[in-house]
Amino acid sequence: MASVRRKVRGARVSIWLTGRPKGRRRGHAPAAREADGLDLGKIVAATVRLLDAEGLGRLSMRRLAAELGVTAMSVYWYVDTKDELLELALDCAYGELELPREDDGDWAAQLRQLAHEHRRVLVAHPWVSRLAGEYLNVGPRAMACVAAAQRVMRRAGLPEECLTGGLSLLFPFSYGFGGAGGRWAELCRAAGVTEDECYGEFVRTLREHPEYVQPPAGAAVGPAPAVPAPATPAPAGPVRVPALSGHEQRDRDFNFALECVLAGLAAMRDRVAEQVRPTITPA
Repeated sequence: MASVRRKVRGARVSIWLTGRPKGRRRGHAPAAREADGLDLGKIVAATVRLLDAEGLGRLSMRRLAAELGVTAMSVYWYVDTKDELLELALDCAYGELELPREDDGDWAAQLRQLAHEHRRVLVAHPWVSRLAGEYLNVGPRAMACVAAAQRVMRRAGLPEECLTGGLSLLFPFSYGFGGAGGRWAELCRAAGVTEDECYGEFVRTLREHPEYVQPPAGAAVGPAPAVPAPATPAPAGPVRVPALSGHEQRDRDFNFALECVLAGLAAMRDRVAEQVRPTITPA
């Protein structure tokens, strides 16, 4: 047991679980904060900008300090480690989600909003999906998103014991779409091409190699959207592709899949309600 405790204590601990006030360290004079004109909000905002522009691989405390025009030690006055800074940036990104109001719209519309917002943030910030899978994502903004989803699911009629299961369906779904979309956008930027140019090349490749399109119809090929096969057998010739851009195709697929998620939640809600409904026997 003692060895387990030592291992746990030696592991990286989330900044949200340390109990230390965010944005202040002991051992540095308060005058340093006044001299450099920094605050934690400015540091986190600069971190988000750098991550968006250059990606996770190029972020360092020295690079961040140069962006802010201060020394690295000035940054360390506010955070102990780069890991803490990344957790703060992750939660900052979740603060961009526009959460539904409790009394605004029906439950399905509100869950649609949450799923679309989650996907939007993940596409806008490709690094978020990576950090969300590496850090304990329990910052106040992320938890506000979870709480909003739980409120909506309660209004939908899901019992308490099903709420975590509902969350485990909704957010991993949008995480998968948004994470892949963000990574796709990141790869296109690194290659110096637009997403539509890359999608166009994908379509041209399919036209040149129709054997790449395999049943069943609509099966995905790589990170790009699927190309539906003809409904009936067709003579040999070029692959027919829909007249949609890459964005339009992904949006269509996301919207259809999201409706399946909502229909599944409604169906399971009704099934659970039927299982717990008391049986009345005649006297």
